[in-house]
Amino acid sequence: MKVGILGLPNVGKSTLFNALTAAGAAAENYPFCTVEPNVGVVPVPDPRLEELAAAVRPQRVVPATVTFVDIAGLVRGAHQGEGLGNQFLAHVRETDALVHVLRCFEDPDVVHVLGPVDPVRDREVIELELVLADLAVVERRRERVRKVAKSGDREAQAELEALDRVAAALEAGRPARVVPLDEEDERRLRSLGLLTRKPMLYVANVGEADLPAGNAHSERLRQAVAAADPGADVLVLASKIEAELAELAPEERADYLVALGLPEPGLHRLVRRAYRLLGLQTFFTAGEKEVRAWTIPVGTKAPQAGGVIHSDFERGFIRAETLGWADFLRTRSLKAARELGLVRSEGKDYVVQDGDILLFRFNV
Repeated sequence: MKVGILGLPNVGKSTLFNALTAAGAAAENYPFCTVEPNVGVVPVPDPRLEELAAAVRPQRVVPATVTFVDIAGLVRGAHQGEGLGNQFLAHVRETDALVHVLRCFEDPDVVHVLGPVDPVRDREVIELELVLADLAVVERRRERVRKVAKSGDREAQAELEALDRVAAALEAGRPARVVPLDEEDERRLRSLGLLTRKPMLYVANVGEADLPAGNAHSERLRQAVAAADPGADVLVLASKIEAELAELAPEERADYLVALGLPEPGLHRLVRRAYRLLGLQTFFTAGEKEVRAWTIPVGTKAPQAGGVIHSDFERGFIRAETLGWADFLRTRSLKAARELGLVRSEGKDYVVQDGDILLFRFNV
C-alpha cells in the first residue's frame, strides 16, 4: 500500500518525507526540487506491539509498515502537462491514498510560487488539477460506454449511470470521493484509477510557535475542507520540527517533546492516520522467535488473514486460536490468558478484529 505526499512546490513536502523516512530526500528552496518520487517504508507506531513484546520477550519485533511516496510539486495547468504535470499525475495514480501538505506558516526566506500564504487557495489549485484530470478520463470512458448502453446492454447502462454521477460532481469542482458508490459501481469504475477517488488527508504545515493547535491559516483550511470535502481530515504539524526531532537520540527527542508541550511526534499521528486512511488494521502473532504486527484490510476473515503470513495458512486453514486485545490486557500473559479460557477457537467465517493475537492451525 502506497501513500503519496503531494502539494505545491515549497510547502514542506520533502522536509516531511525526510522526517518520516530519514531518506535524505532533497529539500531545497526552489520549485521542482523533487523530480523523481522518493519512496520510503515507515513503521507504524503502535504501543500494543511494545506491550506484547514485553510480555513475550521474543528474539525480534517486527512492526507493520506504510510506504510513503514523495511526489514532485504541482503547478496550475498540470492536467495539461504544465510544469512536471504528466509525471506528477502518473505518480499520483500509482498510490492508494494521498496526503496533501499545505503551507500554513509565514517565512519571507522561503518563496511561495503563488505569492502570499493561502492554504485554502493552494488546496483549490491542486484539487482543481486532479478534478480536471479525472474529468478527462471520465468523459472518454462515458463516450465509449454510452454507445454500448444504447444497444440495451444492462451492464453498460449501470456503468453509465455511475459515470454520470461522478461526472456531475467533477463538473461542479468536487472530488469523485464525495459520490456514494456501492460495491458494484466501485468495481465498474476501479480501472479508471480516479485521482480524486483516493482517500485524502490534509496536513496543515505550521511553524513551531503554532503547535499544537495551529493558527488562523490552518483554521481557514479546516473550515474549507469541512465544506468541500466532507469526511476528510486535517492534521496540524510542523514539518521542520518533525525533521529536527527525527535527527535526535530517543532521550533528547523525549525532552524536546516535553519542551514543545507535545505528547508524541506529529509523525506518529500522521502514520497512524494514513494507515487508517487506507482502511487497514493490525493483528499480531507472538512466539519466542518473533512478535510481529501484520497488516490486513478491515473486514478480513481469518483464513485470508492467515494468507498474509503464508498461502498455506489460507489454503489449509483449520482454525485460528484468538486472543482479543482487551483480554490480553487483563493478564498481559499469553499463558495466563489461555489458562483463564480467554483464548477462543475461531473458524473460517470469523472477521479478524484490530489488535487480535492469532495462532493459525492449518493442514496442507
